[in-house]
Amino acid sequence: MTPASPTFEGEVILLPSFAPRPGISRVVFDFDGTLSLVRQGWPDVMVPMFVEVLPALDGESEEDRRRLAFEDIMRLNGKQTIYQMIQLADRVRERGGEPREPLWYKHEYLRRLDDRIMARLHGLKDGTIKPDDLLVHGSRALLEDLTRRGLSLYLASGTDEPFVRREAELLDVSRYFGTHIYGAQDDYKSFSKKMVIERILRENDIHGAELMSFGDGYVEIENTKEVGGLAVAVASDEAANGSGRMDAWKRDRLTGVGADVVIPDYRDSKPLLELILGS
Repeated sequence: MTPASPTFEGEVILLPSFAPRPGISRVVFDFDGTLSLVRQGWPDVMVPMFVEVLPALDGESEEDRRRLAFEDIMRLNGKQTIYQMIQLADRVRERGGEPREPLWYKHEYLRRLDDRIMARLHGLKDGTIKPDDLLVHGSRALLEDLTRRGLSLYLASGTDEPFVRREAELLDVSRYFGTHIYGAQDDYKSFSKKMVIERILRENDIHGAELMSFGDGYVEIENTKEVGGLAVAVASDEAANGSGRMDAWKRDRLTGVGADVVIPDYRDSKPLLELILGS
């Protein structure tokens, strides 16, 4: 890893693969954990549900099942939620149990998650919570800067599209993306971040070198690198937004799948964009 530039206020990791890309014209964002903190703490809902559902093996502790669940869940972070539920059903089956349909598990998880985030949604609606309080630190300044530069922005999330649109509206960020907001579908095979990226390149007749992505999950990092784009990993510390600290698990995981840059949040978005875009 190359040392961070002294022009940065916080920690910025520039990997050996990094090089300026002044030709970038399209930027893809993940949503949860990359921009939005409305669903912060979602693993604290999903992991216990997995542990509750998984049949225990002989000699296996609850902590063993918790560790297994966490690894399964985070390995699929960034993909549509249904894939985590397919994994859960597979684990139940391989342990000799009779799983429910993955879609049932997904709906049950969303029901539990709604209980956790309802107060945040109500707060955004009635104005007692300011939108920027539930955005990763510096998000709005970054979105404003990219928009001012004339770059086209896209939102691609593994969360169901109606929820992404609802929460993007409440956070007052949907205006930066216009019609380019994409999320999971009931027909889960009809959507993926890879499909969104391929569509961007095809419809705009551009090469991957013109693409940049920001994400806190491995999927968008891998998909961006596969087409030759620049991948910025956001190792956001969601529980302590604005701390400037990187989440170590995200940092290590995203570095391992080929990120070009790793940041904790967007406090250094201005000098970073100047470095990447050349001005």
